[in-house]
Amino acid sequence: MSTDRRTVFVPEGLAGERVDAAMARMFGFSRTRAADLIAHGHVQVDGADAGKSDRVVAGAVLDVAIPAESDPLEVVPEIVEGIKIIHDDDAIVVIDKPVGVAVHPSPGWNGPTVVGHLAGAGFRISTSGASERQGIVQRLDVGTSGVMVICKSEHAYSVLKNAFRHRTVDKTYHALVQGHPDPWQGTVDAPIGRHPRHDYKFAVMADGRHSITHYETLEAHRFASLLEVHLETGRTHQIRVHMAALKHPCVGDITYGADPTLARRVGLERQWLHAVKLGFEHPETGEQVEYESTYPDDLARALEVIRDAH
Repeated sequence: MSTDRRTVFVPEGLAGERVDAAMARMFGFSRTRAADLIAHGHVQVDGADAGKSDRVVAGAVLDVAIPAESDPLEVVPEIVEGIKIIHDDDAIVVIDKPVGVAVHPSPGWNGPTVVGHLAGAGFRISTSGASERQGIVQRLDVGTSGVMVICKSEHAYSVLKNAFRHRTVDKTYHALVQGHPDPWQGTVDAPIGRHPRHDYKFAVMADGRHSITHYETLEAHRFASLLEVHLETGRTHQIRVHMAALKHPCVGDITYGADPTLARRVGLERQWLHAVKLGFEHPETGEQVEYESTYPDDLARALEVIRDAH
């Protein structure tokens, strides 16, 4: 598919505007089209991937790759086996996402999605956000399982989007990583950007986006350590990238340098990473709520193999 690339300097008159608004003004896009291009990694400001709510400054270099128009991403209503509903009310639905399920449709992904399942199951979701991502305020990788929240009301979407942006949501993950991190607990503060040679992965980059990960060792075994991880920021592949940067990639995460022999030994075909807990202020009641997810079978089995290894 052909791509139209446009590079412009941000004029003085648009200084302080959001990136999606500036793109709409300069290129005549709708805000939704601009947001889609940003969400799919087609927009950079001064060489770094842009977020749609980032603000532009006068003289910044705005680089936009515009793929030729194809069929719009369509949400296909389809019940997905393995998605569990943890909580459901008028404002939010909290689910336990299995591995192999994307959160929403995207170019190149033809598999099952969370939004497709909710549509197929008759859930009414907030119409805020791009059409194929309505109600989505957080994402989990296709290969990452665990707890996540989707918004049903416009008010809930606005409140929780803000809570994620201002880092007031407690996101807790468990990760089984190779070796033993030293120190056994710590913080990784390293910017993340798209990998310079492989556009399907990310890396610690000097010009990347601010990213902070806190970790603590729960169990140390011969070949691997079980960590509890708290995210301050929510970059794509953040835990995977930061653990790989420490030379302790998630077990099974071949993309980020994990040992394929160990992955086969524990029977994993994906990274050992699970969103175990999500805590936030309920957008309607203001009450502090917390939802949890237990390890799925493949991760539980792999952990037992590691625990039994001598």
